[in-house]
Amino acid sequence: MPTGRMGRLLGVAVLLGIGAAITGYYGLTVLSARMASGAVRASAFQPVVITVADLTYGVRLERAMLQVAHYPKDAVPAGAYASVDSVLGQTTKVFLAAREPVITTKLSSRGGGLSMLIHDAMRAASIEVNQVSGVSGFVLPGDRVDVLSTVDPTHDGREAVTRTLLQSVEVLAAGQKTQQADGRPMSVQSVTLLVDPKGAEVLAHAQHEGEIHLVLRNPDDQARVEVPAFSTREMMGQAEVTRPRVSRAPAPPAIVVMSPPPAPVVHPNIRIIRSAQTSEVPALNDSVGS
Repeated sequence: MPTGRMGRLLGVAVLLGIGAAITGYYGLTVLSARMASGAVRASAFQPVVITVADLTYGVRLERAMLQVAHYPKDAVPAGAYASVDSVLGQTTKVFLAAREPVITTKLSSRGGGLSMLIHDAMRAASIEVNQVSGVSGFVLPGDRVDVLSTVDPTHDGREAVTRTLLQSVEVLAAGQKTQQADGRPMSVQSVTLLVDPKGAEVLAHAQHEGEIHLVLRNPDDQARVEVPAFSTREMMGQAEVTRPRVSRAPAPPAIVVMSPPPAPVVHPNIRIIRSAQTSEVPALNDSVGS
C-alpha cells in the first residue's frame, strides 16, 4: 500500500476518534446535568399520606384506605404523615374526602365510631320511631329536631296530652332495623340524639310513658319557644273553663241574748200613827194585779 494512502487512513481514524470522544463527553455532560436536575426536583418534594376514597367519621384506618403522594415542601400541611404505617389503626374523627391529606388533628388513637362525636358533658341517646313519628325517614345525621311526647293515661280516665320535651336537638345517627311484630317483620327507624344527662333521662321516661314524635326544623333556627301542652279537650274545642272556687265561710255562732230575771216585786209598807205612836204594816196584795 502506498505511503500516502496509509497516511490518509490514519488521519481519518484519528478524526473519527476525536469526534467520538467529543460526542461521548457531551453526552455524559448532558446526562449528569439531567440527573442533577432530577435530584434537585426530588429534594423539593416530601411524601404525604392521603386517603384513597372518602372516609366518614369513626373509621379505623387500614392500609388499603391510604396511599402516599408527593407534596412540595412548602405546601405540606401541618401534622401530615410521611408513612402509611404511622397512621394504621387510628380512627378518623371527621369526614375525609378522597385524596385528602391525613393529619394529626383529624385522627384519634382512642375509641372509634359514634363515640368520637359526643362532646364533653353530653350523651348519645337512641330512640325508636316509625315512618310517621320519624318524619318519614327524612331525619339524617346533622339535622336538628324537636322531641314531642304524647301520653294517654287511660288507666285513670284522664285525657291524652302532648308536650314538647326537647328543642333543637342534634341528630348524631339514623338507621333502619327490623323487628318482629306479631310474627311479621316490621321496619323501625332508630335515631340517636345528642343530649345532656337530663335530656337523656327525659327521653328514657318519655319512651316508657308514651309515644315520641320528632319534628324536623331548620338547622339555623335554634330558638327556644315556650309551647304549652295540648290536650284532647282543646283539640275537640271543649277546653274546660276554669271557674273560680267560692269558699263558703262557716256561719257565725248564734248570739243568745239572755233576758235579765224579773225584778222582785217590792210591796210598800203602810205607816199607822196612833196616840203619838207610829207603826208600819205591809200593804195587802192587789187581787186584780196578782
